[in-house]
Amino acid sequence: MGEWTIGDVVDAIADVIGDRTMTVCGERRTTYADMAQRTRQFANFLAGRGFGAHRERDELDNWECGQDRIALIMYNDRYPEAVIGALKARTVPVNVNHHYTPREAADLLGYVKPRAVIYHRALGAKFADVLPPAGCELMIAVDDGSDVPPLPGSVDLDQAVAQGDPHRRISTSPDDVIMYCTGGTTGRPKGVLWRQSDTYVSSMVGADHESATEIHDKVSRNDGPPWFAVSPLMHAAGLWTVFSGTLAGSPVVLYDDRARFDPQLVWRTAEQHKVGLMTMVGDAYAAPLIEELNRESYQLSSIYAIGTGGAATNPKHVSALLEKLPQLTIINGYGSSETGNMGFGHNQRGSHRETFDLREGGTVVSGDMTRFLRAGEPEIGWVVRKGRIPLGYLDDPEATRRTFPVVEGQRVVVSGDRASLEPDGTLRLYGRDSLVVNTGGEKVFVEEVEAVLRSHPGVADALVVGRDSDRWGQEVVALVQLDPGQTLAPETLHAACTEELARFKAPKEFIVVDEVRRLGNGKADYRWAKSEASRP
Repeated sequence: MGEWTIGDVVDAIADVIGDRTMTVCGERRTTYADMAQRTRQFANFLAGRGFGAHRERDELDNWECGQDRIALIMYNDRYPEAVIGALKARTVPVNVNHHYTPREAADLLGYVKPRAVIYHRALGAKFADVLPPAGCELMIAVDDGSDVPPLPGSVDLDQAVAQGDPHRRISTSPDDVIMYCTGGTTGRPKGVLWRQSDTYVSSMVGADHESATEIHDKVSRNDGPPWFAVSPLMHAAGLWTVFSGTLAGSPVVLYDDRARFDPQLVWRTAEQHKVGLMTMVGDAYAAPLIEELNRESYQLSSIYAIGTGGAATNPKHVSALLEKLPQLTIINGYGSSETGNMGFGHNQRGSHRETFDLREGGTVVSGDMTRFLRAGEPEIGWVVRKGRIPLGYLDDPEATRRTFPVVEGQRVVVSGDRASLEPDGTLRLYGRDSLVVNTGGEKVFVEEVEAVLRSHPGVADALVVGRDSDRWGQEVVALVQLDPGQTLAPETLHAACTEELARFKAPKEFIVVDEVRRLGNGKADYRWAKSEASRP
């Protein structure tokens, strides 16, 4: 069976359904033939300037990259084109979170060392003080409809595409890498290096196709409704959604994220395109989307599923969505930049799942990482994946060795999450080990406490952290955001926790905040939460 690159899959699809829409973003509609042609020309533009692979994979250690990196500081529009074009040139597209401050972006760019940067013009203005980074030879500006001029010396993306050879196909390798920078919720982001073939299989519902005919048959049969990626593509989960759909022949609508998140625009877009599957990021998206459904009516009968991942979704919000759209299946995705898309939990009206079905390679190892646990064992171990996993972290041999150990002769990736395997083989997740609070010798998984608080009436959001304590070593503290007009006594919240959890897990203090701060990807900002909890 043959391994495939993402660019070769796009070209194979374009050969049989070239006129079918591949992506839609705002007024821009791109067919598979358009995408195949434009990305080929863009790749040749880059290659003509000397960009590409300079050392092959078999010459490198797992944490080394022998290919030029291209940083993407972009909104969703044109993002797939930039990624595919860079991959076809044998360069490595690197996601940069455009919600970062210039200082944070500069730190990430200094680590990644891109030889080129592709940016939307408005974002170029935001990061003008740190662009171009040291060693960057090429700046490519993308028109975003704003009146912001490009940065000095930049090449327009459309002009770059027009300069590329429209016929030459660069020979690529399944060993060529793609990099996903982690969210950095508890530390500086790391660049996760994946072989293209492995990420295609692990996170984009791909396969080792025998031939292009197998791809042709698959996409020709796929004539279902479009998918709708509301999630930002600058995060791995959002990009996986787009490629899972498009590389299987499904058109994908991209949320136009040039302005602030607009729930009315989301539902109008879903209604207009009669989408079948939507993706979102936890409560940061769910709460305003539900509020909009309560305010206005939309024709959404085509939607059969909403996938949510990247951050927890309050059970209250899940229930509210199912009440408003009873035909839905809510798919809770589990995974990370390191593990890929490795588990799903399904909720429908009248039923609720607290465990995840694992995809191939997903399992749990013992706490001492010496053996794989069997289904039904009571031990809480570490979530790992074996098989198609990343190579390692860019330029970080120690972190690579630590996160990718060998267990029973098999190389695995350790997610950092603690979990157990139920008797039926599903995964019961407890939370990230880095967020565990050790209080009086007892371990508290903060996500477990957060889930109880966030499901309580009157609570809009909550984060739980540990802070230093003379008596307990660490003590559990909750930061709570209340629904508008609500007041809740600390005693009430404490009682809610002790009704469902051991008393040692109940927070010692409940701090009411105007807003629980989350990152641009919807994930919890635990650094902010710890700072707030430690204030005198």
